[in-house]
Amino acid sequence: MADQPGNAAAAQPVAVAVEASSLSDQVATIRRALAGSPVRKWLLWTSVGIMAVIIATSIGQVLLNRWNQPFYDALARRDMAAFLHQLLVFAAIAGGLLVLNIGQTWLNQMIRLKLREALTLDLIDQWMRPARAFRLANAGAIGVNPDQRMQQDAAHLSDLSTDLGVGLLQSCILLVSFVGVLWELSSGFVFHIGGTSLAIPGYMVWAAILYAGIASWLSWLVGRPLIRLNSDRYTREAELRSSMVRVNENVDAIALYHGEADARRRLELDLGTVLGAMRRIYTAQINLSWVTDTYGWITVVAPILVASPVYFAGDISFGGLMMAVGAFNQVHSSLRWFINNIGSIADWRATLMRVADFRIALDETDVLHDTEKRIVFGENANGSMTFETLEVASPEGCTKLADQHVEIRAGERVMITGDRGAGKTLFFRAIAGLWPWGRGRIGLPAGETLIFVPRVPYFPAGTLREVLDHPNGAAPASDADISAVLAEVGLERLSSSLDRAGRWDHELGDDEQRSLAFARLALRQPKWVIIDEAMDAFDGPSLRRVLSMLEKRLPDAAILNIGRGLHNNQFFPRALTIVNDSGAPALKPARIRAGAIEPPPAGARRKT
Repeated sequence: MADQPGNAAAAQPVAVAVEASSLSDQVATIRRALAGSPVRKWLLWTSVGIMAVIIATSIGQVLLNRWNQPFYDALARRDMAAFLHQLLVFAAIAGGLLVLNIGQTWLNQMIRLKLREALTLDLIDQWMRPARAFRLANAGAIGVNPDQRMQQDAAHLSDLSTDLGVGLLQSCILLVSFVGVLWELSSGFVFHIGGTSLAIPGYMVWAAILYAGIASWLSWLVGRPLIRLNSDRYTREAELRSSMVRVNENVDAIALYHGEADARRRLELDLGTVLGAMRRIYTAQINLSWVTDTYGWITVVAPILVASPVYFAGDISFGGLMMAVGAFNQVHSSLRWFINNIGSIADWRATLMRVADFRIALDETDVLHDTEKRIVFGENANGSMTFETLEVASPEGCTKLADQHVEIRAGERVMITGDRGAGKTLFFRAIAGLWPWGRGRIGLPAGETLIFVPRVPYFPAGTLREVLDHPNGAAPASDADISAVLAEVGLERLSSSLDRAGRWDHELGDDEQRSLAFARLALRQPKWVIIDEAMDAFDGPSLRRVLSMLEKRLPDAAILNIGRGLHNNQFFPRALTIVNDSGAPALKPARIRAGAIEPPPAGARRKT
């Protein structure tokens, strides 16, 4: 695995102002993510299947509603034969609905599964584009806790979207199915007021719409704050989990410094913010329950109250009344879908905002600070590396070489030094292309692959052989070569563990990890190497072993070592100096709308 720059930043993260995106932007972002997913066809056909099942279920519900009239009329007449016949009819209808309900449940679960797969794979793909994760981590609040947005939030959004989407589709189809039935049943309703008869076409349809409309409006007024409260809770939960992970990763240092009390206070503060957010959510949910539960109890008698004047006038039978009540309940149940799901809708909006805004940020992170000047990268046909009037911009000023024009030829070994705070790591990231903001030109050797060695090495989980054999197209190193290189850096004990899987960043000490990183470097045989302070932490014997190994294994490689300059001058005969110009124009904070950069000033042309 190629070494990549570590996350320990010498430069300050770029300040950003994040504003919430619109609902239409969020929905469009998720739609684009699903449109490019490899499981999109599966999702499409599953959606078609569940729609067919819901339509069939609605037909069964209509048949079940029609069954009410002959069944209750048979009861009213005390007709045993008709009663038993209607029970057989009910068994047939209920059996068919049972099969359809089980099929709908299975399709619902499959849609959840595939939707989560599509969303999570898309977010991982976008996050793992070259240098995006690094740039997003330096983009302010939107880049905090990306693990929660990709794992927990994406899963929650998949579940909520499936449940709400299927429920809304089912309600719409049932509404279409029963509006006609209820309109037909209420068409004969005549109100007798004094000596006057009043007929209202579709009377019960209008009553159901009015009843559900008022309930939905009140529920939205009371439940709308849940969107913001749920989003705040997820942020607080992420902060608590991040604090717990940080404590777990530093338990040795905490124990040595007797920092348990301070760590506990930090965790208790984070837990307090989570509990406060949950308390505000529960208060809002209780307020919402006053509305929804009140309407729930009224609904028990509302359809009978609506139809009772016609029943007591003798215009419909008892069976007709129960059929009308059933149709009213179906129409009202469809119309009150919003009321029943206001809490879930608020949760869905909050989760959609977190996932969509994160993906928008991933899309736009490559053009972050596009209104700022960028360093120009090019290739040198003569195989050298050049720095022409290079200035690396940061919020504190600019980092640059003391010399305006620098050329480093193939095979040279150069020590690049600078005072503390001069921006050595920032300069390293600029060469790697991770920090492109500034001015000037970096010329790279044409046709060559540069290998970057950060201060903190990265080792993927897996066997030691997988850690050392980078899949760069070259033939894997032999066991003899690996053992020889490990011995040269003082890690000969690992030669017997090549095929053992482990967390090498946990099993090895800091000095051993750095030695292993240089052993991996030697096995790759690069022509150009750029090192960021990775040698500064070596003790004397370890440093001598690494320099000797590089002398033997990479005799013709160009090596640029950025650090404090405390190394062997014979190995690095050339020296360059990094300086920080705090008086130079600083990098301006970007203004981001949920990760998307705002339009540049009038007259400026946005790059794409």
